[in-house]
Amino acid sequence: MTGRPTARPVPVCDVPQPDHTGRVRPYPCGHRCSAHAPWALAGQPEPQPGPGLPEGAWTTPSPLNDSRVHDARAVASGKRRSNPAAYRAAQAAVEKNGHRA
Repeated sequence: MTGRPTARPVPVCDVPQPDHTGRVRPYPCGHRCSAHAPWALAGQPEPQPGPGLPEGAWTTPSPLNDSRVHDARAVASGKRRSNPAAYRAAQAAVEKNGHRA
């Protein structure tokens, strides 16, 4: 039968010792159970999951994009390129605020 397998095989601990505990996770040294994980072999407690990414981390605008916002006065003065409609709107906004381009 050719085709894709329907499920992934369950990973097993790469250490050839009989006493395996906990779930098996991938580490740079291979798949290890909780008893043979690098943190367990170093005598450290199991690391707890952190807080993760903040809410809306990928929807928050980058501060780098703030520097690219075109100022209405720069558009109205002709220092920034824009289409004719945006140019006229920027000129009207600048004149409305009492500034001349």
